[in-house]
Amino acid sequence: MTEIRQELQPYTAMADMLVQTFGSRCEVVIHDLHNPEHSVVYVANGTVTGRKTGDSFDHLIRQVLLSSQLERDFVTNYYFETAEGHLIRSSTILIRDSGNELSGAMCINLAEVIPEDADTLPLHLRIPAGDSEDETIDLYSDNVGVADMVRALVNNILGPDTSGLTRSERIEKLRFMDAKGIFLVKGSIDLVAEKLGITKVTVYSYLDEIRGRR
Repeated sequence: MTEIRQELQPYTAMADMLVQTFGSRCEVVIHDLHNPEHSVVYVANGTVTGRKTGDSFDHLIRQVLLSSQLERDFVTNYYFETAEGHLIRSSTILIRDSGNELSGAMCINLAEVIPEDADTLPLHLRIPAGDSEDETIDLYSDNVGVADMVRALVNNILGPDTSGLTRSERIEKLRFMDAKGIFLVKGSIDLVAEKLGITKVTVYSYLDEIRGRR
């Protein structure tokens, strides 16, 4: 059984309460962002998306941290599709520790029932034309709170001591960050290069290799 840090434990009861309130179409996932690569520590009713403990986050960067709707540490009613093509309406609240640092997240996923004539959908169920993936922030000049959360994620992904990482381990860390959208944030390349003690050119070279350009 996955160990849940004490500051995240109260959210497990909240997750169960929400599922029991909204029924089988509702799933609640709790993430421990101190361990980003295996952030899922609790799932209430994982039948909606198939999430399970030990999984990682998927939408945190693109649809939460980079969202123009992020306010008071939560974003509501963004959409994604599961691998099976099911439409999910999701809301996420960020969890901070006693030092006000990013610590975790709780995501509510609701399976939407789409009528044959999608044009009849009420406005709140229609996927917005804009996509938060097009949003970006600058790690050094934009929203300080969000920038600090991105830095915390990078630090947690790379760990406190990067000197012992092999080349293949570095590449796997960068592969994970690239897949999760870290590099959509301006300045993240510089931060990663600094943390790894390598040049930006080397980071770009690794990314080219990851993306199949070499």
